[in-house]
Amino acid sequence: MTTTVELPLWALLLILAFAAVAALNNVLVPSVRWYLRRRLERAVGRLNERLARPIQPFKLARRNDTVLRLVYDPEVAQAIVDHARSTGIREDVAAQTAERYAREIVPGFSALTYFGFAIRAAKFLSKSLYRVRLAQANDAALEAIDPDATVIFVMNHRSNMDYVLVTWLAAERSALAYAVGEWARVWPLRQLVRAMGGYFIRRRHNNPLYRKVLARYVQMATEAGVTQAVFPEGGLSQTGALGTPKLGLISYILDGFRPGKSRDVVFVPVALNYDRVMEDRNLIEAHEKGTRRFRFSLWPIYRYLRRQIWLRLTRRFHRYGYAAVSFGTPLSLTEFLKEPADDVPELLGAELMQRIGAVMPVVPVPLVSYALRAGVRDRAELRARVGDLVEGARRRGAEVHIPRDDLDYTTEAGLRALIERRMLSETPGGFVLSEDGEAIVAFYARSVEHLLGDQSTS
Repeated sequence: MTTTVELPLWALLLILAFAAVAALNNVLVPSVRWYLRRRLERAVGRLNERLARPIQPFKLARRNDTVLRLVYDPEVAQAIVDHARSTGIREDVAAQTAERYAREIVPGFSALTYFGFAIRAAKFLSKSLYRVRLAQANDAALEAIDPDATVIFVMNHRSNMDYVLVTWLAAERSALAYAVGEWARVWPLRQLVRAMGGYFIRRRHNNPLYRKVLARYVQMATEAGVTQAVFPEGGLSQTGALGTPKLGLISYILDGFRPGKSRDVVFVPVALNYDRVMEDRNLIEAHEKGTRRFRFSLWPIYRYLRRQIWLRLTRRFHRYGYAAVSFGTPLSLTEFLKEPADDVPELLGAELMQRIGAVMPVVPVPLVSYALRAGVRDRAELRARVGDLVEGARRRGAEVHIPRDDLDYTTEAGLRALIERRMLSETPGGFVLSEDGEAIVAFYARSVEHLLGDQSTS
């Protein structure tokens, strides 16, 4: 036992390195992880004190734990067996596929990233591009929601800025979990989306096993009370009008809901509208071609940022006008299901879209665009037409945003935005729309035509 053993220096260094790694892995790393975890828990506790709806433990669970819980769920286990039988593969291979789907879906929420970085970045970006207005807060209705209920914000989808706007405006209430399409599964967006609690969904190339894994994740999050945000239209509106609801995520929530046993689910309608949708030309072109495919590339973002920096340096930058958000009347799923119906998902989707449309903010460019489509020829006629539209809309209870409470300024703001984009020119004979202007004006007018009366101009 006391015999001296000679070792070459390289072997001694190697042994010491292995010992250091073992000590680090078994002693130091767990201790540091425990220390940081305790600090994070205290920070989240302080954060929950000021949030209207605290962050649920399910959202804060370690990502790997949630993945395993999802893979070993009884319904997913049965789906694995069915998938193996239908495809002729071994069950262990099907289980590995299910685990891959789970790791693809489950986010890794970081409260520090969400509240320390994302909210500040969202507020800065929103206010640097738009004059943001909360057209209808509906605070009393939102505060009356049962604290134990799961809240799901249901929104129309006008622009990818929707994520940014609602994330910031809902920051005092809770942290939102979004369902994000495949377009964001690129570096560095993928890591950021996951850290913010977003989960990726496949709109193509899915199968029954994938849909079951996704359904169970959505149902688990809903059962745990995680505040979520969904877009029933499934994608950006290509026409400018509210689209037909796609019922995938809503159907998953309905399938997992047990009246009287599950916690209540309350849908909060959210309507967003803009004086300028940054993707408007691409959306119009996609609609004309009949395709919904959008290839994501960082190059257009680089060109856009370069242009905006140059405009700011030369003091020629103008914000894109107004962006407005309204919160509608909440809908309790428990109350909704008291009325028997043959097709509950379809009726629920239609009701939610109707409530979103009812609180759609009317901002200057859509308002002026709708008036222009009625055939007005000059500023005086446009001003009179806008006044009539606003009066009629307000009689119906629509939310019309009149900047500075000045109808003349509102008309000029909408008109100037179209002229600066060269969609409209003013000649001695009256207004003239360019070829692109016809499509752009129609795109913005459709967002408010259900509130402004005459549908014949659509």
